[in-house]
Amino acid sequence: MRLSLLLLTFVSAYAAESLQAVQARMDKAAAEFTSLKSRVKKVSYTAIIKDTTTETGEFIIKKMKGGDVRVRMEVEKPDVRSIALSRKKYEVFLPKINTVQEYDLSQYGKLIDQFLLLGFGTPVAELQKSYTMRVTGAESIDGKAATKVELTPKADIIKAHLKLIEVWIPPNDGNPVQQKFTQPSGDYILTTYFDVKVNPLLKDADVQLTLPKNVKREKPQK
Repeated sequence: MRLSLLLLTFVSAYAAESLQAVQARMDKAAAEFTSLKSRVKKVSYTAIIKDTTTETGEFIIKKMKGGDVRVRMEVEKPDVRSIALSRKKYEVFLPKINTVQEYDLSQYGKLIDQFLLLGFGTPVAELQKSYTMRVTGAESIDGKAATKVELTPKADIIKAHLKLIEVWIPPNDGNPVQQKFTQPSGDYILTTYFDVKVNPLLKDADVQLTLPKNVKREKPQK
């Protein structure tokens, strides 16, 4: 009983964490951020058919010189593939057919920035230009406490693609341990980060695809 009361007191106190306290941690983390490496689980939900798919693998993000951000994800399950994402390009390497599918994202630059920068290396002042932020409570993510923050888009261009963004910020860091992007249709992507390493030494090649010499390239948009 005493243990339960102590836990309840701790959770209640943690749930009362202010938005300003969370933002202070996020700003500190943003100022120091250069890279991140972690295990990842990504859950994608399609509302119209009520279907959920889950992928697991390794996630890497690196802030390049000039402020550009690059992401690489090695999907291990259920279907092995490699993904590289930048502001201008999205590449998927499918090893079973030795093919890279390349997509031009240059026309979606501002929207891609929302995905690449949100929660990693972005000062709160920049976030507040595009979103209204509020704390909605505390939750346990992978057995660890985290404060849940909702970000509601302000601009119509973002609202057309994103209804709501949720990030879970741990008490000892300003980088999220979980993110959820919900679209107006009800579809969402929920990404959880495990075994997180902040600011590991990474080379530019670490966020680029490793490809065989005879790989085929496709541009499905054309």
